[in-house]
Amino acid sequence: MTSRLPALAALFLLAGCTAAPPSRPVASATPADDNLNATAWVQNAVEHDLIYLQTYRDAQQRLGSALADARWDALTPADRLQSSNGLPPAVVLDVDETVLDNSPYQARLIRARAPFDQASWDAWCREARARALPGVVAFTRQAAAQGIKVIFISNRDKALDEATLANLRQVGVPVAGPEALLGLGTTVPGCTQHASDKGCRRQWVSRHYRVLMQFGDQLGDFLDIPENTPAGRAASVKPYLDWIGRRWFVLPNPSYGSWEPALFGNDWKLAVPERRLRKIETLRVD
Repeated sequence: MTSRLPALAALFLLAGCTAAPPSRPVASATPADDNLNATAWVQNAVEHDLIYLQTYRDAQQRLGSALADARWDALTPADRLQSSNGLPPAVVLDVDETVLDNSPYQARLIRARAPFDQASWDAWCREARARALPGVVAFTRQAAAQGIKVIFISNRDKALDEATLANLRQVGVPVAGPEALLGLGTTVPGCTQHASDKGCRRQWVSRHYRVLMQFGDQLGDFLDIPENTPAGRAASVKPYLDWIGRRWFVLPNPSYGSWEPALFGNDWKLAVPERRLRKIETLRVD
């Protein structure tokens, strides 16, 4: 329908009225959980890509010595259920934001001013269009060429396994059979999984492989976290600080992760503005 505002303005002027036509509505306030800067950095900052290249190239250089050292293992004692002696070697990688770049999904949420929801996430995963992150294809191909099994432990639901495997193959990382991907909901005999913890799946890997390296963008990709608070997270990783950059390779994810709910008591029932206030309270100003 043609706007009537110009005609109304003319009538006001003819009548000697100086009032302007109604102004456009003021844009709504920035959402309290706005993810714009984080997603813009992931997609546009060359520094983001360089961090990934740096990490995977460093891991490539260390792979040979890790393979040659029969005592080398990247699983914690809690996840290592039996001796790794004589077991074939493997590397373990998370999928999202470690191998595959899902920033287009985050961008869609931002443009739609929509929160995360499982249905839209599952739909994105089924598109199988995520790109490989810098450096990961070269690293995983080198590992496979040296006879090292490449295993992916993902918190994508197992119902998404087929789409995820298709996406991994499409970007060029080596995928050797369905057991290469352990999705959320994978049954591990003798182990009860808690929420999305990956401990049971790492324990399955421990029965079959000596793990040379682990890669992830979340602390939970390396070990289970008993207490998801800032202090609890720091305490969990403290015994393994010497492993960082040697056995464990941590990648950046400013968009989402278990670090965020740790800042507001893991209480997702809180209103978004309240979560924001609690996160602001954690910020250091000196």
